[in-house]
Amino acid sequence: MPQINFLTIKEASQWVSQFLSRDISESNISYLIQYGRVKKYHDNGSTLVNINDLKNYYLSFQGRREISWEKRLGKDLNWGLSFDHLREKDTTKHVHRLHPYKGKFIPQLVEYFIDNHTDDFKKDVYFKTDDIILDPFSGSGTTLVQANEMGMHSIGIDISHFNCMIK
Repeated sequence: MPQINFLTIKEASQWVSQFLSRDISESNISYLIQYGRVKKYHDNGSTLVNINDLKNYYLSFQGRREISWEKRLGKDLNWGLSFDHLREKDTTKHVHRLHPYKGKFIPQLVEYFIDNHTDDFKKDVYFKTDDIILDPFSGSGTTLVQANEMGMHSIGIDISHFNCMIK
């Protein structure tokens, strides 16, 4: 019978950081728990995670996603736009920490499309400083925040009253 090892959030952060040889914060572990990526356990008021759940979660990302998606969609995918080399804490903005909005996307993706660079995938520049960006499905506000940080104006519309209030 396999032994189950439970770790606190802090211990899990330290273990995963060592396991992956890169910094994984306590916030990263809390995020995994909050969004149901790993199961949460309790012991005398402490939140715990199963070390095997963590290991399986992180191993599932090491190259396997590329193989799986390439089988379905072909080899001409732009893996640079996956931003999977970034840590979770580097792909979130303060707007993402206000509430558990599950439909968020990372600011680096927005920046990629609205900044003034071109590459093999992005052939033209469509936005410049002082332009106005309309986001008709603004959700957690990632596009609005990123546009503002890049010196652009933005207008966000969303059907959710709550989402409109956080902007």
